Amino acid sequence: MREKYGPVPPPEAVVEEPADPLPTQETACLQGHDGPILAVRFNRTGTYCLTCGKDRTLRLWNPHRGVHIKTYAGHGYDVRDVCVSSDNSKLASCGGDRSVFSWDVATGRIIRKFRGHDGVANSIAYAATDEVLVTGGYDQAVRMWDCRSRSFEPIQTMKNFGDAVTSVAVADSVQVLGGSVDGTVRQFDVRMGMMFTDTLHEAVTGIAVSHDGNCVLASCLDNSMRLLDKASGEQLASYTGHTHQELKLDCAFTCSDAHVVSGSEDGSSLLTLL
Repeated sequence: MREKYGPVPPPEAVVEEPADPLPTQETACLQGHDGPILAVRFNRTGTYCLTCGKDRTLRLWNPHRGVHIKTYAGHGYDVRDVCVSSDNSKLASCGGDRSVFSWDVATGRIIRKFRGHDGVANSIAYAATDEVLVTGGYDQAVRMWDCRSRSFEPIQTMKNFGDAVTSVAVADSVQVLGGSVDGTVRQFDVRMGMMFTDTLHEAVTGIAVSHDGNCVLASCLDNSMRLLDKASGEQLASYTGHTHQELKLDCAFTCSDAHVVSGSEDGSSLLTLL
């Protein structure tokens, strides 16, 4: 384990507030799902968002106007996660039916179905210019799928975890990260065939990579978010103030990487200066 903490600034040091405006009031309430919502994902430009949940559907929204645009149905069980391609033409989802779906955004048509997880698929992300999908699931594995291939089988499987994989993320197209209930964040360099493991000693339910690609944020079941240096694994900071002891909660960086964000089991959100 590589846990170190950065130097503490002197008391007289002045910390400048970043130019990253934080929300101060509710701007819209998106209603339409027939049950709990399990994930909310924005497209890369932030112009629209996707939601998925227990009602086995995905929904596309314009959150700035509070308008529901389209519903996507096809999963047999709850939908755990969704992601959207960089050109906004495709989206992908995974869930309780152990399947990975690729969708046409405009028509709502299912383009491909991939099967291979031996348990619930918890998390999904696009990689390698949207030609590859990465998923993680209860079967303690991270799997990669080629969207161009006619094969329905994964092109690569990483089964290095000791418990369920709760979250996946991608950095620099060739680096795949997975967070697990076994208390680790593992980073795979698929080009070099190497793996790096950072042990946090607490179950990890969500991970995010900063927009500059230098840091990894991990949401842990000890009421904390932990900031790691992606290259060295050094722990740079720990953020608390929210409740996180039982549920799967996500974490995120704001657009400028100036703040980190987490949900809380008491129904609130935590936004903290990085």
